[in-house]
Amino acid sequence: MTLKKKFTLGLTLIMLLALMVMGTYAYLTSTPETVSNTFTIGDIEITLDESPVDEYGVVDATVSGRVTENDYKLVPGHTYVKDPTVHVLADSEACWLFVKVEDELTAIEDATTIANQITANGWTALGATYPGVYYKEQAAVTADTDVAVFANFKVKSDADLTNYNNKKIDITAYAIQKDGLSTAADAWTAVSAAASNTNP
Repeated sequence: MTLKKKFTLGLTLIMLLALMVMGTYAYLTSTPETVSNTFTIGDIEITLDESPVDEYGVVDATVSGRVTENDYKLVPGHTYVKDPTVHVLADSEACWLFVKVEDELTAIEDATTIANQITANGWTALGATYPGVYYKEQAAVTADTDVAVFANFKVKSDADLTNYNNKKIDITAYAIQKDGLSTAADAWTAVSAAASNTNP
């Protein structure tokens, strides 16, 4: 092989090697595509209200909208409209819903009790450890969603009302995200902790 052929072959090999190195260099330093993720904060909003009624539990048509408090005059054998409803507002995330019912009239309620109505509406009692606490699992909503608690209460016809002046039925509603809280008991513990932090 002549010197000229050796030189040409050597130059060709050097060029091929340079192309390979440059190709590798280009691969190792290529600019990656940027993947951008946007995170939004989940939201849960609820309200609680009931129909406006007169002292005998008859819906008061002169009042527009719903209210957060009514006053009643107890009469044996009488049925009173009391229809607390939790409103889960549009675009709320999936959540655990809770109502805590503090019912000072339990002993004088007729057969269809408030507790019976609550469970008939699909709420589940959290258990003896948490008296008066009921829960529901609520899916995410895109529109305002109403969740009935109960509809009325009736006083026994033979009820002795002597000790029931100024007694109350208080209902408090709570909601907490479903994600990360696998049981209702865990969710209630978290709700209770949050409530105690905001209401010292």
